[in-house]
Amino acid sequence: MTDRTLVSTGTPWEKYVGYSRAIRVGSIVEVAGTVAADEQGQVVGCGDPYGQTRFILSKIERALKQVGAELTDVVRTRIYVTNMAYFEGVGRAHGEVFGEIRPASTMVQVSALASPEFWVEIEVSAIVSN
Repeated sequence: MTDRTLVSTGTPWEKYVGYSRAIRVGSIVEVAGTVAADEQGQVVGCGDPYGQTRFILSKIERALKQVGAELTDVVRTRIYVTNMAYFEGVGRAHGEVFGEIRPASTMVQVSALASPEFWVEIEVSAIVSN
């Protein structure tokens, strides 16, 4: 059986819903859809798609590091926004982090996220080469 490494950030709904922030199986890492919520579940960057995206990407980076991965290992990002008008701020923040890495990426508009204050949700896939 391949080892499974699970990461939890301690948000209240991880245990309730039954998921991990990230999981690593072998060289594959998946980071669950991540919103701009701190450890107590409070919204960070309310009303600011750029600020939410920066917070989300830093949260994703911490989860990656906990399973021995780096941002440079990311091969795909999936970005969900509640309004495509947020594209500029979200895209700028994504580019600041992934501009040189350039993973495959998709951004789609969705009708809603878990709470109306969350405007952005991001998930990533990574492959650790060592």
